[in-house]
Amino acid sequence: MTEATDDLSAPLGQQARARPRRRFPVFPVLAGLLGLFLAVFLGFALFGDDRLGGEPSAQVAISRTPQTISTTEQPAPPHPAPAVSAATAPEGSQRTVTIIDGSSGERKSVVIPGDGGAVPEATPKASPAAADGADPRLLEKSRHGMLPIAAGGLTPLQAYAAGSDQDRAAVANSPHVAIVVSSLGVSASQTAHAVATLPPAVTLGFTPYGSDVGRLAAQARAAKHEILLQVPMEPFDYPDNDAGPQALLTTLRPEQNLDRLHWHMSRFQGYVGLAAFMGARLVADEATLQPVIRDAAKRGLGYFDDSRTARSAAQRLATNEAQPFAKADIVLDALPAAGEIDQSLARLEKLARERGSAIGTATLSPVLIERIAAWAATLDKRGIRLVPLTTIMLKSKSS
Repeated sequence: MTEATDDLSAPLGQQARARPRRRFPVFPVLAGLLGLFLAVFLGFALFGDDRLGGEPSAQVAISRTPQTISTTEQPAPPHPAPAVSAATAPEGSQRTVTIIDGSSGERKSVVIPGDGGAVPEATPKASPAAADGADPRLLEKSRHGMLPIAAGGLTPLQAYAAGSDQDRAAVANSPHVAIVVSSLGVSASQTAHAVATLPPAVTLGFTPYGSDVGRLAAQARAAKHEILLQVPMEPFDYPDNDAGPQALLTTLRPEQNLDRLHWHMSRFQGYVGLAAFMGARLVADEATLQPVIRDAAKRGLGYFDDSRTARSAAQRLATNEAQPFAKADIVLDALPAAGEIDQSLARLEKLARERGSAIGTATLSPVLIERIAAWAATLDKRGIRLVPLTTIMLKSKSS
């Protein structure tokens, strides 16, 4: 019979000792791993030669003969990589490499000297003057692109105004109206429809945000429309209502707003003047608006006030700068319905008969295009002339 081995039967002083449990050294191991990571990181930072810190990049090698481009790429980035193209040229001449950002569409051109000289720093590619139909004499380079200027006694307003002095004299003694339709360039289809449908005498305001605004603005000018650049400016309910990237703000310093203004000015060319896009708060702030008006006046541009805010300081500032200026008398689409637009056009016509001239303004919409086109088709029969904005703007300045 086996004797039970319990505490009562075991000899005194000879109880079995429990073996202590071994604990895994968690904290020392973690400390060691952390130290190893820091050592690797410091070694990479101190001795690695990747100046881009792992950022995806592309290397472009251009050989002398034959003139080809070979690329060696690192792993593909999460966004489309810049596309690179080169214009071939005879031996010894310059070559131009165009780099296209696949995510933003921005183009940059790099000129490669044929004599093996240093490559100039890439600069933003400005819209060619010929493509926009702009006078190259009235353009200057900036860090954003080409900007309009007055030169040799000629201003952009004079150069791009529709009609001649004879045309303006012909309507001086008869009732005439001007209409400005704004917010073109964002929708390419609606912009193309407006350019093709509206009478050429209708002035068109383009915002700078369209993906192909330069081409659309050039098409409008080719169809004999005057165009305006609408500069995004701060509205009263900013930032809940935002005018968009690079908008001029009352909280910025004058030099910051001027830099943003020049960014907008470089988006396309051929405009006769500026107008505000939104901007009720900024145009009412005389101190903030003054540098904008002064810069535009110096460049030979006019200014159009759409009358959507009664507190605008634009007319007073433009007068001080002797700048061509015009202000809308009636907002045609205050109620954007066909019947209401027709009534607004009738009031505009009545005002022109009473005063000799009148200006209406509205925002681009399909119903607006339809109603203006129908109204303008019968205007001559009623003894009213539809004229470009500059006809009234220059008349107001001279008088």
